[in-house]
Amino acid sequence: MGKPTGFMELPRAERRYQAPGDRIKHYREFTLAPSDIEMAEQGARCMDCGIPFCHQGCPVNNIIPEWNDGVYRGDWQQALAVLHSTNNFPEFTGSICPAPCEAACTLNLNDQPVTIKSIERAIIDKGWEMGWVKPQIPAERSGKRVAVIGSGPAGMACAQQLARAGHEVVLYEKNDRIGGLLRYGIPDFKMEKIHIDRRIAQMQAEGVRFRPNSNIGKDIPVQKILAEYDAVVLTIGSEKPRDLEVAGRNDYQGVHFAMDFLRQQNKRNAGDTIADEVAISAQGKHVVVIGGGDTGSDCIGTSIRQGALSVVQLEILPQPPEKENKLLTWPNWPNKLRTTSSHDEGIKHRYWSANTKSVTGKNGIITHLNAVPVEWKQENGQWQMSEKPDSTFTLKADLVLLAMGFVHPVQEGLLQDIGVELDGRGQIKANEKEYITSVDKVFAAGDGRRGQSLVVWAIREGRQAARAVDEYLMGASELPR
Repeated sequence: MGKPTGFMELPRAERRYQAPGDRIKHYREFTLAPSDIEMAEQGARCMDCGIPFCHQGCPVNNIIPEWNDGVYRGDWQQALAVLHSTNNFPEFTGSICPAPCEAACTLNLNDQPVTIKSIERAIIDKGWEMGWVKPQIPAERSGKRVAVIGSGPAGMACAQQLARAGHEVVLYEKNDRIGGLLRYGIPDFKMEKIHIDRRIAQMQAEGVRFRPNSNIGKDIPVQKILAEYDAVVLTIGSEKPRDLEVAGRNDYQGVHFAMDFLRQQNKRNAGDTIADEVAISAQGKHVVVIGGGDTGSDCIGTSIRQGALSVVQLEILPQPPEKENKLLTWPNWPNKLRTTSSHDEGIKHRYWSANTKSVTGKNGIITHLNAVPVEWKQENGQWQMSEKPDSTFTLKADLVLLAMGFVHPVQEGLLQDIGVELDGRGQIKANEKEYITSVDKVFAAGDGRRGQSLVVWAIREGRQAARAVDEYLMGASELPR
């Protein structure tokens, strides 16, 4: 694949961004598009490694060496065909996936993996530019009807695959626009929503019907859905946020869940007006973000763009090492320190091994957050946390954003009404082969089944669930797993 000696002759080229001082003035994507020649050189670096561990690292099992080779040789259309054979939405993953495929690349043993994510995004951008992305309309219709509930990446992938198999598919979404957390959880500066809109248009041409503003279990009875469809797929995500149970949490205004904050800004970007009495803004405030993951990073970038006076981030876990031990981790996803583009935009400080103790305020409004450093020790195979004595510290805090992850799907309403069995973590119980739940003809995929995860895992689950539904309805399926 690629040029046999390319990895020795050509260095890895990282993504280029607008300067922080320029990009924080807007909410658009700020990655600078590489040239075709630059991408061809990066594709040339894909070595003939014998066993492409990148396949294993990619949850959708992208056939990465083949489309790298296509870009190297200038056959972009063939590269796009190979890419689409495993991934319905490479513009989603090419924008926001953390690229476990690159961690698994053989060249990562020397810290110089192929720029797989950048090449992936370049291929799909070229595909849209050249008009190569077209609807795949089935030659025959099955006469079977499927309801997909939840329009995030799992729901969109599942619906598209089932429509291409010839089924009549209706995709329900409780919010006013299609896209789930892609629409309202991912900031526009990481992925603009034109990417979702173009896919919606493609899927409509393929026969998918979209029903936003449709909260099943609230607006539409669950029994009506079960009666009208031959199969139902739950792709509702994991939206129950982990809360902060400390003194003062409910006594002072100014503590909010990250998704409430991010959703509002995405709505503003879409042209909506947020009422003053419910608006959450970081403008002119000292912001504390609790949680060290991607959602916390998104809160940092959004707060800085809104005009925060300062932004700090707290993480309860220890600071990871700056570099992993390749002999212990490769080709698996390593635990190491990651600094995002949002961190480069002006965060004041990142606190590690810090546990929030309380929030305090004045006249019902938060003014400070009190925290304490902690130490982690392993005892009897379990990690135990203990507070450092006499070390409590206080941070100015006009706005605290809780980005501590999600515990399970929302269980009230739909899940309770439909009666599916839940596992010990509160997720929808369904195995990874049939994806069927404890209720006949009801399937589940995505974060609501596997737990909070990556967009690329959601796409994989949606595709595989579609095949399982097709087999259930027709006795066999030609859809890929």
